[in-house]
Amino acid sequence: MIQLNLEFLLSVLLFFLPLIFFFIKTCSSYVGNKKSSSVSSKLPRVYPLVGSSLTIASNHERFSQWATQLLQSSPNGNVLLYRSLGHLQLITTNPANVQHILKTQFYQYPKGNFFRDHLYDFLGDGVFNADGDNWKFQRQIASHEFNTKSLRKFVETVMEDELSGRLLPLLVEASAKNMVFDLQDILQRFAFDNICKIAFGFDPACLSPKFPQPVSEFAEAFEDATRISSARFNATLPPVWKLKRAFNIGSEKRLREAISTVREYATNLVRQKKRELEEKSSLETEDLLSRFVSSGNSDERFVTDIVISFIVAGRDTTSAALTWFFWLIANNPRVEEEILKEIKENPESLDYDEVKHVVYIHASLCESMRFYPPVPHDTKFAVADNVLPDGTVVKKETGVTYIPYAMGRTEAIWGKDWPEFRPERWLEKEEISGKWKFLGKDPYTYPVFQAGPRICLGKDMAFLQMQRIVAGVMQKYRVVPAEKGFDPFFTSYLSAKMKGGFPVRVEERKDGRSAESANLINGD
Repeated sequence: MIQLNLEFLLSVLLFFLPLIFFFIKTCSSYVGNKKSSSVSSKLPRVYPLVGSSLTIASNHERFSQWATQLLQSSPNGNVLLYRSLGHLQLITTNPANVQHILKTQFYQYPKGNFFRDHLYDFLGDGVFNADGDNWKFQRQIASHEFNTKSLRKFVETVMEDELSGRLLPLLVEASAKNMVFDLQDILQRFAFDNICKIAFGFDPACLSPKFPQPVSEFAEAFEDATRISSARFNATLPPVWKLKRAFNIGSEKRLREAISTVREYATNLVRQKKRELEEKSSLETEDLLSRFVSSGNSDERFVTDIVISFIVAGRDTTSAALTWFFWLIANNPRVEEEILKEIKENPESLDYDEVKHVVYIHASLCESMRFYPPVPHDTKFAVADNVLPDGTVVKKETGVTYIPYAMGRTEAIWGKDWPEFRPERWLEKEEISGKWKFLGKDPYTYPVFQAGPRICLGKDMAFLQMQRIVAGVMQKYRVVPAEKGFDPFFTSYLSAKMKGGFPVRVEERKDGRSAESANLINGD
């Protein structure tokens, strides 16, 4: 049987090899002849078998930017892309369409087998890779836990410890030595420690108050598993990565090793937690793993899958949002001054309970994520023929992708001043007090945290954590790009990245003012 399987796989490989060689060579030539800085807004050409996959593959690192230009040129905010082997993908910026797929016709637009197929090796049956009854069951369990005061208190404690015990002391050293360091890397380490403590009650200690900082085996494997799993979506021909997986070669070999490391760590933590709960009935069930196990969910794989999914969700999203936020603030001194004014007007501690009142910071974070959403696009698949609110016909098994990155750059949604970084668009002045009041947006216009039944459970906690970090850092330090005129490149795996990182210095503030303000006052 094994011999027959190998012969079958070899015959498939030999059949596809000439095609693969031809298309890879053609794609490489196409990319080589195209200026890397340019993105064509013309609809891509469609070829037999591969559709527009050559063009899509050549733009895979800048898919969000490329798709945005296509959508900005579209009269109805929709573009139909032809993927390989006859697969269709409709991309849209129409809020009515977003509401249709995320809420009104929720069960007609699941994540689908395509998404599950690409991520199952890593996420298994976890909540972010599940549909139907399995998703509903996990969602109910997670929703109950996220709404408990005890979990919120635990999250607060974890975050404060990481902020005061690791991040701020590190900035003290960096400031004193005028060091250049990668802020994106530091924030990713911070977020990974944070979410692992919340999810597993386990501290990978990726962030240290001192430089240099070694990367833990668990964190490195998690990064590789996320990156390579995500790269599967960019394959010009899906059989390529499946063949690599079958023969355990190349990137798929590394993926298998990374997933094995992640699951071994996670499984051992699950087993350890179960033993602790069995031995000590009075053990406090603070982290998510303890809560899931103590509530009767003892199936080892089920618990491992759901907790790994929560780490994926919490690991890169807040760090990505904060990385772009600090870059935008560094380039918008007026907004920086407004934030400093708000920090000064509030209690010096600005602890977890009080930080919810800093509405200008909240608005600035929302405005930052309008431009640079942590998850720049999301796809659902139609289970049957359907018609969108704008009249667009969607055929069965078509992927419908809404693109928050493009929606944040759509004049019909945000007005002619959409290119401006203006937190005030999220605020209004109260008549009596004259203070700012936060104005939330329609979640289908601003689906940064998804919307409908799958809306992010940790949205409120994520905002509180980000506001606390911003207040804690900006109260004492100014983040300065190490390179003048630094122009970062936005790319994404499962979540957004600043390609190559964000090299910065931090300057200690004098009298709570930014460096520009202090220089102006001193006549410099």
